[in-house]
Amino acid sequence: MDRPVKILVVDDSVLYRKIIRDVLAGIPGVEVVGIARNGVEALEQIERLQPDLLTLDVEMPDMDGLSVLREMRRRGHSARAVMCSTLTAEGAVATVRALHQGAFDFVVKPTAGSPQENGRLLHEALRTRIEAFQQSGHAAPLKSPPRQPLPLTRGAVPTAPRLISPISPIETAQPSVPPAVVAIGISTGGPDALRRFLPELPANFPCPVLIVQHMPPFFTKSLAESLDARCALTVTEAEHQEPVQPGRIYIAPGGRQMRVGKTVGQVRIELTDDPPENNCRPAVDYLFRSVAQTYGSATLSVIMTGMGSDGTDGCRQIKRAGGRVIAQSAESCVVFGMPRLPIEERLADRIVPLDQMAGVLQSLTGQGVFA
Repeated sequence: MDRPVKILVVDDSVLYRKIIRDVLAGIPGVEVVGIARNGVEALEQIERLQPDLLTLDVEMPDMDGLSVLREMRRRGHSARAVMCSTLTAEGAVATVRALHQGAFDFVVKPTAGSPQENGRLLHEALRTRIEAFQQSGHAAPLKSPPRQPLPLTRGAVPTAPRLISPISPIETAQPSVPPAVVAIGISTGGPDALRRFLPELPANFPCPVLIVQHMPPFFTKSLAESLDARCALTVTEAEHQEPVQPGRIYIAPGGRQMRVGKTVGQVRIELTDDPPENNCRPAVDYLFRSVAQTYGSATLSVIMTGMGSDGTDGCRQIKRAGGRVIAQSAESCVVFGMPRLPIEERLADRIVPLDQMAGVLQSLTGQGVFA
């Protein structure tokens, strides 16, 4: 965007309205066009001010943030929302529902530090989301044009896709075995993307699915419970030392690193308090490295919508081990950040739109078309 991002601040707390407005005033390329004390006022001001983005309190009396989102969608408003949530189980449940309803992203209201420290944390969280919003839908051309995915209709089994020959200096082995695991890395736009494609995987899906979704504690548990209610496969927040079993989906807990390792012939999940990587805990690179070491060429990885470059190094490790990398297509990402480098470095064996992702995973795991 060349013009400033027009933002409407919606919060029932006088204190947080002031804090958020002051924080936004210090972010370049932002114009705060209005303040609303509740959901009803927000809808009135959206009609009048036509903002690009809302900072939207999750929990408000009379009309909460989720209700505002539903009404915006009913009225056809194009503005997006960054949800402002509390770090509680109740706040997490409401926020995950909002993300499933199409909210752009969320931030957690910091409360643990001094007012200055809380302001700094909120500034950084909002700044990164606003930058991602500015970039969304405006992806720069790739250094090397990707091959287009083969057409896929629901229920059809696609023919074998052509491999993209790597042009990076990484030496890769040709996959020789069918995938035994699916590892997914995802961030901004992730909850809605997972809601859209995971329920399409059938109950007899033959591989375990390991997911790192960038989220704090409480939120990953709520996400797992929400997806479990929609999916044929069992979806859980991963637990330390539990065995990795086919037909199950494991989501890394917020605030912990997740890896896999083999003990007495059994692959198990290991949760650690190792430091963040790429400013993330859980981190995609951390999971992907362990999957490459444990499963080798039987790894099928998927790098999806999100800010930053977490997962790129892990994709390199998977390719070195002879595994496969699937990247979500730019046009179907909320933010084309995380898939960008794997595509530009020609690490991706295939570039797939979100609405074809489930069908492609089924074909690759069920038919062994890369074998």
